[in-house]
Amino acid sequence: MTNALVFLDTETTGLHHDRRPWEIALIRREPSGRTSELQVYVDDVDLSAAELIGLNVGHFYSNHPSFRTDSPMTLHPDHEALQLSPDVWLATEAKAALMIERMTRGASIVGAVPNFDTECLAAMLRRHKLCAAWHYHLIDVEAVALGYLHRAGPYPRQLLDLPIKSDALSELCGVQPPSDEERHTAIGDARWVQRWYDTLTDGSSAEG
Repeated sequence: MTNALVFLDTETTGLHHDRRPWEIALIRREPSGRTSELQVYVDDVDLSAAELIGLNVGHFYSNHPSFRTDSPMTLHPDHEALQLSPDVWLATEAKAALMIERMTRGASIVGAVPNFDTECLAAMLRRHKLCAAWHYHLIDVEAVALGYLHRAGPYPRQLLDLPIKSDALSELCGVQPPSDEERHTAIGDARWVQRWYDTLTDGSSAEG
């Protein structure tokens, strides 16, 4: 591995073109093997074009610190960010954009359908006059998994008929999907992508 990998996932306000990220999670692995995590909740997320069904998939009103029904948190008007725990932040979108740009700069992005996440994040960066600087060649762990399974086979044909659900594809690769608590949280799905990718590459990406 000659450049960093970033395992990435987002929770967004829907599936539509103008969706906004409200939870962003990244795990950056340097060529040396050193890793760091970042999880950001966007405090001032624009919900004016949100799709309720999309918000509900990610349990927005249960999981977002600023919007949860029990004990919502408020970011002070004079502050751009509040650290909730060592790797977890509540931040304005402008501050989140800076954090994401730095965390992804020069890295190869690994995700499950990663263009869904990178398109949304690139638009966020542009709103704040920043340029997405990750490598243009995205790594889709689901596409890698399909090639891996076809090579490893044989499998009953119906197991690999498209479209195939991510959870089923992951299990065929011997990787346990996230638990119910982790599923459709950005950090839970980013960690799942990391486990899945490392399984498919025999852990070679973890060795630098």
